Amino acid sequence: MRKQASTGSWIAAAIVVIVLVGAGVWLVRRAMQPELTSPPAAETATPASSRSAAAAPIQHPIAQVQAAPASASTAPLPALDQSDDDVLAALQRLAGDNELSLLLVRPQIINRIVASIDAMPGRSLGGIMMPARPPKGAFVTGEMDGQTVIGDANAARYAPYMAIVEQVDPQALVAWYVHAYPLFQQAYENLGYPHGYFNDRLIVVIDNLLAAPEPAAPPALLPSKGQYVFADPALEARSAGQRLLLRTGAANEAKIKERLRTIRSLLVGQHLQPAAAGSATGAATPK
Repeated sequence: MRKQASTGSWIAAAIVVIVLVGAGVWLVRRAMQPELTSPPAAETATPASSRSAAAAPIQHPIAQVQAAPASASTAPLPALDQSDDDVLAALQRLAGDNELSLLLVRPQIINRIVASIDAMPGRSLGGIMMPARPPKGAFVTGEMDGQTVIGDANAARYAPYMAIVEQVDPQALVAWYVHAYPLFQQAYENLGYPHGYFNDRLIVVIDNLLAAPEPAAPPALLPSKGQYVFADPALEARSAGQRLLLRTGAANEAKIKERLRTIRSLLVGQHLQPAAAGSATGAATPK
């Protein structure tokens, strides 16, 4: 969240909508921490030895997802380390927008998506490979009642990402995700979860993002070590994903949550109602 113009730090995140929620969300982090002259190359994942070795029961089997079989590809999947071209082509078709190829970061698209999704419920996104490029321009602040807040014009910087979020058909997205799921699962295991199940983690992350508060007014910011943080300690204590979602602006946050509810309902067969406007409730899910 640095106050200077952006020249090179990073942010990103989540499957087109969650890739683009990621994009919408992580991109905010990049906008507010703009001073690194180049992004980290290929950060290494936390070793498997530091993760939990216990195998938890699978809560949301991918085989039970109600994806439309007619729209799902039956083509064989490439190897994970050779999947970038296929993944980019599939996401490009889903997004229906040539700009997507300019926004996603290669190589290791699936690995980047999985790592960024996994990190969102935690406190920090540091050291995670970015899946999407940052928005253009400098982070915009404004003044309200004598306090610094995120400027109304800042939300416009995410327009290319939000256009893709709105363009993607959630049913087609979920159908592709089900088809490509073995790649996501392999990437998750490689990240250091040999007994983990990525679809369960995805539901946890979606629920955590949906629990982000929706303040009635833009939250106040305070400068801290060359960055901005939320003045309200309760907001600053939220998960990394929730804090980033807040920074996209109220309108973008509402659109992203609408898409996430639809995707979640397709993944688990349950419809979620939106929270009441202006609600600041919803506990963060610990990583």
